[in-house]
Amino acid sequence: MAYGVKIAKGDAYKRAALKRRHIRVRKHISGSPERPRLVVTRSNRHIVAQVIDDIAGHTLASASTLDTSIRGGEGDKSAQAQQVGALVAERAKAAGVEAVVFDRGGNQYAGRIAALADAAREAGLKF
Repeated sequence: MAYGVKIAKGDAYKRAALKRRHIRVRKHISGSPERPRLVVTRSNRHIVAQVIDDIAGHTLASASTLDTSIRGGEGDKSAQAQQVGALVAERAKAAGVEAVVFDRGGNQYAGRIAALADAAREAGLKF
């Protein structure tokens, strides 16, 4: 199969499909010092956002639902994703980042991914 990912059954197939989509997206997206990459990683329980400079290979800012300010907070998973988006935007701006390239990580741009992106935009990140 293309992209070097074998076809499996059940949950393994879903993971392989996610990896194929992420590889396909990453062929066109790269972060630079001027516009680092905002990567979103989603699991069934948590969501993580990182601002990464791909050229230097450094993480400039990050936030997740595992942070003490968000963990166990009020609301559903979409509300927590909004909190993560606002927090990562705040930390990125503190690190001197104004504009980013959005990497949805092979996930569909809907639900928690869209909520995080919208909250980051409202907090002042440009993408």
